[in-house]
Amino acid sequence: MNYAVIFAGGTGTRMNTKTRPKQFLTLHGKEIIIYTLEHFENHPEIDGISVVCIEEWIDYLKKLLEKYRIKKVKWISPGGSTGQESIYNGLNAMRGEIANDSIVLIHDGVRPLIDEQLISDNIRAAKEKGCAVTVVPATETVMLVDDNEQIVESVDRHKCRVVRAPQSFVYQDLLEAHDEARNKGINTIIDSATMMAAAGYTLYPVVGRPDNIKITTPSDYYTFRAIVEAEENSQIFGY
Repeated sequence: MNYAVIFAGGTGTRMNTKTRPKQFLTLHGKEIIIYTLEHFENHPEIDGISVVCIEEWIDYLKKLLEKYRIKKVKWISPGGSTGQESIYNGLNAMRGEIANDSIVLIHDGVRPLIDEQLISDNIRAAKEKGCAVTVVPATETVMLVDDNEQIVESVDRHKCRVVRAPQSFVYQDLLEAHDEARNKGINTIIDSATMMAAAGYTLYPVVGRPDNIKITTPSDYYTFRAIVEAEENSQIFGY
């Protein structure tokens, strides 16, 4: 069985919007979080979805799920004080209700430009290797700096990958890593891939599309709009 944990707990401070969190901004009348959820809702291998949402917006999310007939969302949890805590809440909501060897895909609610193939590739890689992390090749020069903000080394970009999402793992392995981190008082690990690497697991890359962006700024939103409209035009006009 395969499940998705969708993190929609951010407040969108970099989006400069005072009216609603970024995951609830709309494009053509549809909220970004719904664009994201529909990919998992429509994927034949996804058996259930756990959503982590800003507590004050949970009722609104439930109305959207009903409006767009999203049936696979079985758990909704409030966001935590950090990203790590929010993901834990989404995982913990499923504790005892799904098999320990299930595959879980951790994904950002504001990363709506994924596709069926990427979800399938993550599931397959996680089943075969235990850990799968979506990446894209680095396309610009990468350099390391020291504590004095001086460039000390140029890194071969052909060996560099930019980490994105989904990030996919065996449910029990990821939950135990979270439990261990919490027992140690650690609550600020940046993402699941970093947590699993720290726990000693080997991470395996799944190459995704460069346009699988996370919408955190106004320019990201405009890029998202352009890509969606280009896809719509290709369906209508055939180009």
